[in-house]
Amino acid sequence: MRYLLLLSTLFAGIAQAAEPITMDVYRDPNCGCCKAWISHLQDNGITVRDHVENDMAAVKTRLGVPHSLGSCHTGVVDGKFVEGHVPASDVLKLRERPDLLGAAVPGMPVGSPGMEMGDRHDAFQVIGVSRDGKQDVLRDYPAH
Repeated sequence: MRYLLLLSTLFAGIAQAAEPITMDVYRDPNCGCCKAWISHLQDNGITVRDHVENDMAAVKTRLGVPHSLGSCHTGVVDGKFVEGHVPASDVLKLRERPDLLGAAVPGMPVGSPGMEMGDRHDAFQVIGVSRDGKQDVLRDYPAH
């Protein structure tokens, strides 16, 4: 019986990993970096539904994005917000974190996905926001 439980857990994990991931992205109509970030997501196997919005502040408020973590665009995947230039690899890891409301890369750090500008890469962090509002660093990206 324990063997069957182990197998069913293993297959459930494989099925989730194999499931295609779709993200709704809300962005200002005039933002070029938002389009570049969407391309980054698509290049990494994430299907994007692109929503052009004139009132991004209202979108962020509705989704529960803390003001201190704000950036230019906001995505939603599996009911969780993805704020700013979060790398696709970190978006995919959100599926493993049911305790989080979302993740954010605050501001617009040069060198983050969608903000590539030559050889410059500023340090940035991916911040997770838990259901109780606590913020933790999920990943550090050093400058180089």
